[in-house]
Amino acid sequence: MLIVVTAALALTAWLAQRNKWVVLAVFVVAPVLLTIFWWPHSTEGTNSAGWFPIVKQYSALAGSLSLVALQHFNKLRHKYWYLCIPPLILAVNIAEAVVRDFQCYFIHGVDPEQGMVTWGGPWNLMNGVAGILNLLAITGWVGIFIARGKSRAVLWPDLTLWWIIAYDAWNLAYVYNCLADRAWYSGVALLASCTIPVLFKFGRGAWIQYRAYTLTLWSAVVLTFPHFMQDSLFAHRSAHNPYAMFLLSFVALVLNIVVFVWHIRKIRATKRNPFTQEVYSDTDECIEIIRDNASPEDQDAIARRLGMPAEEIGYRGYRTTSTGPDRVTA
Repeated sequence: MLIVVTAALALTAWLAQRNKWVVLAVFVVAPVLLTIFWWPHSTEGTNSAGWFPIVKQYSALAGSLSLVALQHFNKLRHKYWYLCIPPLILAVNIAEAVVRDFQCYFIHGVDPEQGMVTWGGPWNLMNGVAGILNLLAITGWVGIFIARGKSRAVLWPDLTLWWIIAYDAWNLAYVYNCLADRAWYSGVALLASCTIPVLFKFGRGAWIQYRAYTLTLWSAVVLTFPHFMQDSLFAHRSAHNPYAMFLLSFVALVLNIVVFVWHIRKIRATKRNPFTQEVYSDTDECIEIIRDNASPEDQDAIARRLGMPAEEIGYRGYRTTSTGPDRVTA
């Protein structure tokens, strides 16, 4: 069932990225109907009751719709204040989880808010720090652009693969620490559904869109079918193993320390402002994403912020290397 959930979330997000009718169905029509007729009473007497799942659903939905707007309203792509919305929502979601991790440090038994068994310990503190470091390493949102071609994906190249891995490690540890009985689906499946696509060429740079869409979809599933993770045939119960919680949080902390230190070193070495410039847009990973997906106008805009011609960086045309001019294909 883990594979089915992961594949269904990833596929639906992929379709929503490319088709406005899918967006209309899953992000407008379905939430409106469910809000009126089902969600007000669907979670009564379950672990999904309360305000948190509702807030998570609508905050994720707002994030998804903000990305949809970027795809369909050209003027928004050049408004700095609007480009700040995705990182702001991302940062708020991380901050909420960090606070919750610190709160769970003091819980030893049934969590009165969630109705699930939670065992607090030093792992909560370690993972809370990991989340803070991950939040502080969010950068380069000014470089968000829409891919040319059929996908019209929302691409944020500065959220590098290493940052994503560090985020996944932190988020998985958070779910296991604070929502242990949901970790199999809300942790492993949900993270896999937005991370696996970015490992392939069609999804590179589009993590923020896959993350927002899959989180919105899964939050809706939790509210619509609350018994699925609680007492169905496919429910998964955590062992609440303190060694596992410690190990996951330790790995998350180490990864995020490494990513954060590297991030600071990169900023200092390049003297780039992460609030107004991309930090990593001259790395091979980002060059490939920008070269293959950005329009010439976006390529030039990114290059101007770096103070270099697009051709010299390698976004198109010729790039100067140690062996001479090297042809770059767009």
